[in-house]
Amino acid sequence: MARRRKRKSRRRQEGRRILEQVPQFSIESGEDKPVTAARKYILSEGISPPALLLVKRNEHTTDRYFWAEKGLFGAQYVEENHFLFPSLRSLEPETESQQLLTVGSSTY
Repeated sequence: MARRRKRKSRRRQEGRRILEQVPQFSIESGEDKPVTAARKYILSEGISPPALLLVKRNEHTTDRYFWAEKGLFGAQYVEENHFLFPSLRSLEPETESQQLLTVGSSTY
């Protein structure tokens, strides 16, 4: 039986590219749940947003969290809704229309 190709969302791909530019921290959850381990690590290290935390749950599973000014979010949610986070707006690549406006206004 032929496998169907999974459709990739452009918005999510753009969000993933933006998140690649954010500082990343890898930790292990230990005895805590992954989100609790991430929160404890943020407090102990004094990490300032934006940051991406990769929390290893076990040898097969790694959970990804995004630390923003508003709190801790799942990385997949942030990839799909990156435009809602002001700290990521400065990392967004300029679109062609924004570049044309910038070039057109700076000629004089």
